[in-house]
Amino acid sequence: MRKKVGGVFSDDIAIDLGTANTLVHVAGRGIIIDEPSVVAVRAKDNPRHVIAVGEAALTLKTRSPDPIELVRPLRDGVIADFVATEEMLRSFITRAKSKYGFRRPRILICVPAAATPVERRAVYETARAAGARRVYLVEEPVAAAIGAGIEVDKEEVTMILDIGGGTSDIAVLSNGEIVHTASLKVAGNAFDEAIRRYVRRAHQLAIGLTSAERIKIEAGAAGARANGRAAEAHIRGRDVVQRRMKSVVLRPHDVGIALEAPIANMAELVRRALEDLSAELRAAVGKRGVVLTGGGALLHGLDTELTRLLGIPFSVAPNPMQCVVGGTAIILATLGDREQLLVHA
Repeated sequence: MRKKVGGVFSDDIAIDLGTANTLVHVAGRGIIIDEPSVVAVRAKDNPRHVIAVGEAALTLKTRSPDPIELVRPLRDGVIADFVATEEMLRSFITRAKSKYGFRRPRILICVPAAATPVERRAVYETARAAGARRVYLVEEPVAAAIGAGIEVDKEEVTMILDIGGGTSDIAVLSNGEIVHTASLKVAGNAFDEAIRRYVRRAHQLAIGLTSAERIKIEAGAAGARANGRAAEAHIRGRDVVQRRMKSVVLRPHDVGIALEAPIANMAELVRRALEDLSAELRAAVGKRGVVLTGGGALLHGLDTELTRLLGIPFSVAPNPMQCVVGGTAIILATLGDREQLLVHA
């Protein structure tokens, strides 16, 4: 049973443990870590030995004379590699603690809305093993709503769609209580994979997911009409038919076509969530609209395309990539008054 918890301490740490990136917020210091969720190991080591995490791991991969393997310890928002996740968290927690801090920190960490009890327990135990004194969990879209500046304790009804790297998560909150949550394993990484498949199908060009992500950033748009964005991405790869290198130029219209399927899946997630609400709550969401958070919300025109598909207003929160960790920090600072928003490990 959870004990009643008090206010903020100087060593409190809020963590947005994401598939693509991990953000760490320390009480009184703000966000001090925003780095890729990746660890580096020497390929020849047996057993594996983690030698770097985050940005340092990516740098080591490009500079080390030894063969380096990059491991992404999270998949679809949950832990896929327990050892690597623990080492990554331990490193981030060590860096986050003040040089004068001797206490093991309290940590509030986010989990996907649809995480199973087993998956939640894995996050809890991993954070404890990494050095936390006490661990609390909150669902990502709930934290995102608070980080987006929504006063969930006062607002009648709020729907959030948080689009991360591995999952898209929905939360509906009413008067400070969680009414409904849902999750879909279609998010930013699925955008990249859809672009990669489109380039191969339309241009017979084989590219990696890193190149696909660059296309998304440089010329990405939602919907085949691309909402008027004027941009282009130059990409080079291997022609799978002629077996030679070639270059192509992709424009927002092309990316819009590539992303039609994953965006349609997101729209269906929202549609089903609305169907699960009472008529009164559904009408309230239809009037107030849905707030988009997470890195996926930065896709050009996504709010407009979802509005077109569903007929209700969508809007993008300010600083959408920091909403989850920002909301997590707020919850941790006021934990005694927001225990009803926590989930059990």
